[in-house]
Amino acid sequence: MLCIAICDDISQELEDLVLLTNQYLTANGLDAVVQKFSHPDALLKAIEKEHFHLYILDIVMPLVNGLELGKEIRRLDHVAQIIYVTTEPQFALQAYAASPINYLVKPIEKQQLFDTLTLAVSKVDLAEEQTFTIKTTDSLRIIKLSEIVCCEYHNHVVSFSLTNGKEVCSRTIRENFSQYSAPIFKDRRFLRCHASFVVNMRWVERFSKDCFTLCGGKIVPIAAKQYHAVRDTFMDYLMTKGGLR
Repeated sequence: MLCIAICDDISQELEDLVLLTNQYLTANGLDAVVQKFSHPDALLKAIEKEHFHLYILDIVMPLVNGLELGKEIRRLDHVAQIIYVTTEPQFALQAYAASPINYLVKPIEKQQLFDTLTLAVSKVDLAEEQTFTIKTTDSLRIIKLSEIVCCEYHNHVVSFSLTNGKEVCSRTIRENFSQYSAPIFKDRRFLRCHASFVVNMRWVERFSKDCFTLCGGKIVPIAAKQYHAVRDTFMDYLMTKGGLR
């Protein structure tokens, strides 16, 4: 399901954006959830627990303006689509620091917004809704692949770090880590960077020669012998998704 966040501090303009977006979704038969935020702080708090495919952001807002908000979103998510809407065209060049898909000047023309939404939706990869089943010591857990930040193998147990900050551990597994984790790689965002680690490249915040730093600060090592292959795969991913800045 497509998840869209709209943030504008002017209530009527926020409602207008939500209305137009819902009209677009209905006209195109798209299954989506649209959440509205009247303050950037509320959206930043929501991002800590939720994942959005698409953001529609006003620029002139109190405390945290749309430019700063977009940069923070981009720091956390390389591939989310961002659309800026504003009454101030002079911010256009600054806005591109967050790699937005478009910059629309209010009053928004319906067809212009619809065309931009079509482009944004075409770039969204909903394959993230695939799931992975984890047998724990006391239950069976089904989690979305998009919620997995990384996997770590230790003493025949696999630990899954999730986007909500929680950790889920498998029961003792009989197969090796490669066999156990194989279904995850149906999603091209996942990369094995070490004999004991798999990372979701969507949640990589920093890349260096010996490790990845993931959102939330977790450090994942990169095996020295795999560095060049890992680097090439990660760079290809960023280039494909438009996340290389």
